[in-house]
Amino acid sequence: MLYQSDITQFINQLKQQKPALEDEQRRGRSLLWDKQPIDLEERSTQQQAGVKQTPYVYYQNF
Repeated sequence: MLYQSDITQFINQLKQQKPALEDEQRRGRSLLWDKQPIDLEERSTQQQAGVKQTPYVYYQNF
């Protein structure tokens, strides 16, 4: 048998105890990181419709 570090043994043991672990991790990743493609025309429309912010937000009276 080849050498396995303690961490590798722990991960393998964890995967045996929780077989659905990788699917749960993928689902969680998709919630946070996987985004829909950006519609460039819609994005341009939203940017043009926005109200411009002044350079000094806290000093609007000057």
